[in-house]
Amino acid sequence: MSNTGAKPAGVQDEASAAQAVQAMFNSIAPRYDLLNHVLSANIDRLWWRRAARRFRDVLAQPEAAILDICCGTGDMTMALLKYRPQNACPILAADFARAMLRRGAEKFAGRTPGKPVAIALEADALHLPLRGSSMDLVVSAFGFRNLANYDAGLREFHRVLKPGGRLGILDFSEPGGALGKLYAVYFRRVLPSIGRAITGQVSPYQYLPESVGNFPEPPRMLAMMRAAGYAECAWQPYTFGIAGLYTARLPIQPNS
Repeated sequence: MSNTGAKPAGVQDEASAAQAVQAMFNSIAPRYDLLNHVLSANIDRLWWRRAARRFRDVLAQPEAAILDICCGTGDMTMALLKYRPQNACPILAADFARAMLRRGAEKFAGRTPGKPVAIALEADALHLPLRGSSMDLVVSAFGFRNLANYDAGLREFHRVLKPGGRLGILDFSEPGGALGKLYAVYFRRVLPSIGRAITGQVSPYQYLPESVGNFPEPPRMLAMMRAAGYAECAWQPYTFGIAGLYTARLPIQPNS
């Protein structure tokens, strides 16, 4: 199967893929957090914290412009906020699934009542309503995999990053060896059953393992990042390679 972008069952083009993903995540928003924690045995919290810690130097700068794209219900944003100083510029937390974003906005408002620490922004990751060269850091946690076009997503993030700006993409991968085989059984057979029991829906949790299988493996993903103009591209596996963090930087000078 092509790994140019997300391919929910029954879609024929990028536009319909985006619409299917948007509808899917809006439908599971009420149980999304609970299901994430159950399915990962709360390891997802560790992944978010570890990814946020990687960018603590940028986050510590009060004037740094930060974008959490495909933010879902805002857990990655909340992890990033732990490294933001008081009176720092609010983090932009963007997603195109309104029901997910609404839950994220509630979390942000509850963290520091009366003080905006993050701004919920309804936006498409492939068409960001942001000026070029305006962001110091763009982060995406478990959302990039759902884009209808991975190359277009990398190019759009490149457009909004400042020269020298940082990129972080946290997402699932498929571990190899005996662990990979065991995990594949869980991911493709057990996980959909748990998802159906908690949400009453089947398709979103059939889509999840399919989307991971369709996602580029680390060497291919790193090659795509370099081709899109990023430098210092690297991948750090988490929890035996079940997930991992892709990092990169925009060159300060073109082709440098």
